[in-house]
Amino acid sequence: MRGLASAFRALALTAAALLAVTATSPAARATPEPSAPQEFVALRSVAPTVIQEMRYTTAHDFIGEPIDGYRQPVCILTRPAAQALQRAQRQLLRQGYSLKVYDCYRPQRAVDHFVRWAKDLDDERMKEEFYPQVDKSRLFEDGYIAEKSGHSRGSTVDLTLVKLPAEGTRPYVPGEKLVPCYAPQNERFPDNSVDMGTGFDCFDTLSHTDDPRIQGEQRANRQLLKTTLAGVGFVNLPEEWWHFTHKPELFPDTYFDFPVSWRSLARP
Repeated sequence: MRGLASAFRALALTAAALLAVTATSPAARATPEPSAPQEFVALRSVAPTVIQEMRYTTAHDFIGEPIDGYRQPVCILTRPAAQALQRAQRQLLRQGYSLKVYDCYRPQRAVDHFVRWAKDLDDERMKEEFYPQVDKSRLFEDGYIAEKSGHSRGSTVDLTLVKLPAEGTRPYVPGEKLVPCYAPQNERFPDNSVDMGTGFDCFDTLSHTDDPRIQGEQRANRQLLKTTLAGVGFVNLPEEWWHFTHKPELFPDTYFDFPVSWRSLARP
C-alpha cells in the first residue's frame, strides 16, 4: 500500500508540473485578438439596405485568394462614416440606385499581405484581369500598393452604384478564364453594378475618376457616385473612382489591426 501511495503522489506531482508548464507556455500567454474601439460599427446596423460584396473574403481579388484578417464578409466603419453612407443611400434610393460596398475597414495584417504578394514577382495568377498592362515590379512605384492604407483608419470605403432592382451575381470560380478589368462591361466578370468604365481594383489609369477617355454613361455614373458622396462629407481619391474617405476622420493617425469579423465588434 505504501508503494501505491507513493506512486499516486508521484503522478500528482507530475500532473502539477505539467499544468505549471502549460500555464506559462507561449500559447497560454498569447495576446488576445484586438477588438474594435467603441467608435466602430457594422454598416449593416446603420444602413441595412446598402449592398455588401466584400471582395477580400473571397478569391476574386488581385491576389487570387482570401486576404489575411478578413474572417467574415462584414463592412466595418467608424460611426460617422457609416451614418454618412446612410444619408447617401437615402438620396440614391429615391433615384432608383443603391450603394454597394466592396471594402471598408481593412486591418494592417491585410495590407501586409498585399505587400508580401507585391514583392513576389512570380505570383501573377490574377494579372490578366486586374493589372494586365502593369509590370508587377512597378506596383509600389506606381502607387498601386503601399505599406499603409487609409482603410486601416476606419473611415475609408470602396464602393459603387447598383441600378435597382438589383440582379444577382454569380460567384467567382478560381481558375476560370480572366478578362481585363477595362474590357467592355458585358465581357468583364459579371457585376450587378452600373458601368463605371472599369471593374473594381483595376490597376490602370482608366480607373482615375476624371480620366478623359471615360465619357458618356460611364462618366455620368462616376460623377453621380462622386457628387452624392461629396454631399455627405466623403472625399474621392482621384486615382480610384471607387475609393472615398469620410472627413474629418476620427482616427487620422491610427492604423488598426483587429480582424474583420462580428466578434471584433462585440462589446464587453
